[in-house]
Amino acid sequence: MELLRFSTAGSVDDGKSTLIGRLLYDSKAIFEDQLEAVERSSRQRGLEYTNLALLTDGLRAEREQGITIDVAYRYFATPKRKFIIADTPGHVQYTRNMVTGASTADLAIVLVDARKGLLEQSRRHAFIATLLHIPHIVVCINKMDLVDWNEEVYERIKDEFRAIATRLEVADVTFIPVSALHGDNVVDRSVNMPWYRGLPLLTHLEEVYIASDRNLIDVRFPVQYVIRPHSDAHHDYRGYAGQVAGGTLKAGDEIVVLPSGLTSRIASVDSFDGPIDEAFPPMSVTIRLTDDLDVSRGDMICRPHNHAEVTQDLDAMVCWMVDRPLRAGTKLALKHTTRTTRAVVRELRYRMDINTLRRDEVADSLTLNEIGRITLRTTTPVMVDEYRRNRTTGSFILMDEATNDTVAAGMILGTALS
Repeated sequence: MELLRFSTAGSVDDGKSTLIGRLLYDSKAIFEDQLEAVERSSRQRGLEYTNLALLTDGLRAEREQGITIDVAYRYFATPKRKFIIADTPGHVQYTRNMVTGASTADLAIVLVDARKGLLEQSRRHAFIATLLHIPHIVVCINKMDLVDWNEEVYERIKDEFRAIATRLEVADVTFIPVSALHGDNVVDRSVNMPWYRGLPLLTHLEEVYIASDRNLIDVRFPVQYVIRPHSDAHHDYRGYAGQVAGGTLKAGDEIVVLPSGLTSRIASVDSFDGPIDEAFPPMSVTIRLTDDLDVSRGDMICRPHNHAEVTQDLDAMVCWMVDRPLRAGTKLALKHTTRTTRAVVRELRYRMDINTLRRDEVADSLTLNEIGRITLRTTTPVMVDEYRRNRTTGSFILMDEATNDTVAAGMILGTALS
């Protein structure tokens, strides 16, 4: 079955964890002992109802404060599709956690409290979702029971978000009025909102079309490992293992290996179960070539006339994830696909105020959870695409050279002038 990865986002107390808990509960995706533990915990808190938010708020601090701090991943499946949920925090203090959880999402659910309307945090999450080029956004207008199921409230918030979506170039946005606490329009259609003629949330998640979201035109195959079995039966086997990041690969295709520029043809495409006719994202396969070339980890296999750009100068947006500030001149390790190299920050072009969408061009540093545009110079060439064209070959992480701690996540806008 097809897999859909989606993340949740929204302001504190908008009901993200309750929505996910309701989705899991009503779709019969939790075990009896899990439900019993949540019911017991709810009674101990003096609640007269089962607090389904406790299904996802796993940290003790989250349960005590009633907020999401870390990213909680949950898996469930229906007869139509498999799902991986990233329940991300809403507080500005945990922006880095949201970026991490949403970075691989096919769809983002942005929750809005019907009583409060769009807040700065709602705008911030919408901006981050578009910055990460998440193809599909669902705006769930929650707590409709607390505004008497009022259609006018729904339409007003819908118009406000559409105005923001126009500025942010959101391609596909869907609006659903819900009550996560009572389950209205989460799995089953609500009888309290007969004026809403759209699909419930789960039905939309099952039916949203994601097959065209992956880049099937530009062949990109970062080599992760060179397979050379040392046995008599396979002494002449030489394969290049990795995950397809773009395009389709099949035997007979002409290829070029970057950064060397050497060319060859694909002899075979092998999976764990044996040879296959064709590979496409995100399949993990082994590629064999007709020629014995010098190919190693970190190289990239592409088409000769449609290949990634080989460069040492990057123009990128980054989310800074640690306490010590990022400034021009900072030296870091950069990991891009399967290649790791060293890099230096040449310039901080601006810091983005993600609440107002204004650029601070006089900023000289980025601090924890801030997002800004920088230029980087790497010590060895990297093979990149713009992030909007390919999210895999257009993204990278920055690491502290001494500790190997991840300090930033980056999205490539293009190549910088050297």
